[in-house]
Amino acid sequence: MVGTGWSGIAFYAELAVEVRVQVKMSTLAALLFVGGAAAAMSGCASGNAAGGDPGAMAMPAGSSCQTVRGELNKLDAKGAQSRVDAASRGQKLPPGSQAEVDRYNYLLNLYLGARCHV
Repeated sequence: MVGTGWSGIAFYAELAVEVRVQVKMSTLAALLFVGGAAAAMSGCASGNAAGGDPGAMAMPAGSSCQTVRGELNKLDAKGAQSRVDAASRGQKLPPGSQAEVDRYNYLLNLYLGARCHV
């Protein structure tokens, strides 16, 4: 390094500046990535976002979570669950059993849609 004088010092100064710029650029890129990801995720949390949770369904007039649950319990006691399982497997059921399965599914959709289970 004899005879380099200021040029050697200038080289190291330029190298130090270049390293600092590269570190700052990678930090900036990381911050932009994290910020973009956070902005994208915040759309999931908003209740009004497209594809979001529509909220609880309203119960029909004269119905409540307790009355729907009571009717589901009666159908369960009559063995409706085994017929529901058979229908979901594609088995053909007699009209009376199919009506019971349809009623059970309707009531279950009401119960879950109104969020009675939470």
